[in-house]
Amino acid sequence: MIRFLVFIALAAAIGYCGATVPLGNKTLFGHIRAIWHSEEAQDLKNGVKETAGPTMHRVEHGIEQGYRAMKEPDDAGVGSAAGSGSAP
Repeated sequence: MIRFLVFIALAAAIGYCGATVPLGNKTLFGHIRAIWHSEEAQDLKNGVKETAGPTMHRVEHGIEQGYRAMKEPDDAGVGSAAGSGSAP
């Protein structure tokens, strides 16, 4: 419990300092935002989208197929010993 409280206190201190303490002309979070919106970072994000796009479409398709299969009634289990509910 003490370890958790120390972790929360450190996270709060880093968050407070990152938002309020200037490092040059920006705070820590300001620098991170500027880096994230730079042209190089945009190129990186676009490259990842192009490379991972086909894989993401296959994953989404697989999830949709699994969801549809889960929602369809399972006729194979009807009348089986496990689902009959009869006791010996």
